[in-house]
Amino acid sequence: MTIPEELRKTTIAQAQGAMALNLAFIGVANGLLEALVDQPASPPELAQRRSLDPGYVLRWCEAAYGFGYVDVRDGRYALTELGRAFLPGEPDTLMPFAVGAVLGAHMAERAAGLMRTGERPGESVLAERATILPWFGPMLEATFGSLFEREVLPGVADFAEVGARGGVVLDLGCGNGWYLRRLAARFPTLRGIGLDGFEENVRQATEQARHEGLGERLTFLAGDIYEHAPLEPVALVAMNRALHHVWDRRERVFPLLRDALEPGGVAVIWEPAWPAELEQLRDPRARAMAVQNLSEHVQGNHFLRPPEIEAAFAEVGMPARTLLFGGGLEAVVVAKRVA
Repeated sequence: MTIPEELRKTTIAQAQGAMALNLAFIGVANGLLEALVDQPASPPELAQRRSLDPGYVLRWCEAAYGFGYVDVRDGRYALTELGRAFLPGEPDTLMPFAVGAVLGAHMAERAAGLMRTGERPGESVLAERATILPWFGPMLEATFGSLFEREVLPGVADFAEVGARGGVVLDLGCGNGWYLRRLAARFPTLRGIGLDGFEENVRQATEQARHEGLGERLTFLAGDIYEHAPLEPVALVAMNRALHHVWDRRERVFPLLRDALEPGGVAVIWEPAWPAELEQLRDPRARAMAVQNLSEHVQGNHFLRPPEIEAAFAEVGMPARTLLFGGGLEAVVVAKRVA
């Protein structure tokens, strides 16, 4: 078979894109991009600023120059517009693409090996690379925070209703706390408890809440959702892209969600909306979801269809409805505990 030249060119472009994102991740994870903000530096100076090995920094600078992240003048490197776009603190930062590319490569390598044995090691695979885990929460925040502010928060009327009367929000699988922090910032009547299985996520959430002046209203804990019953009934219980991680234990999870709520309280479940038809995965917007679902399989999970979630709520006596956001790719299922 002779491979058409157009296919070859497409593949070369994809390969170079992967290289570029890998290179950007190194710059993000080691603070190299931030160290060059308005401060051009030679490789030895940059290495000293970040307490890194000069040889590695030199080779990174050369490669970053090749891919256009930095320019060089008189031996000193400065960020380009493209390099600045990957700064974690920039509005609409491209950082999630860099983190996602490296995380995706790690998960692909694990899937390639595990496919031979059928083993599904669980969420622990997310912590197998020490440089990736600290960026998992910030990646999700940068990816979904603006969607939450722009569409989800104004589109789910229950948020405003709970905010008007006040109370406690319980966020199960809170990650770095971005969802709970945004709710608390919007509604000063709310207090919040976030629970996550990774100590690193809890550390980040606690630190960021304190930095944002929310530390007195928000508490973050590390642990299992089955072992941390709230001390008082809560007004809202949230799971943000976390339900599919415990779906195999749904017989325990949905009674837990119901029983945590005060009468009239609501559960708000945000999940990727797995399509009803396979052909929908050919939509360029949905391809990433399909690849991520392979990664979820490694962790012992799979993405859910909204009707499945509604049916599980119905089994515990909670009427539910689904709202779609993000062009139909994101589902928010809202269920109320009957007073």
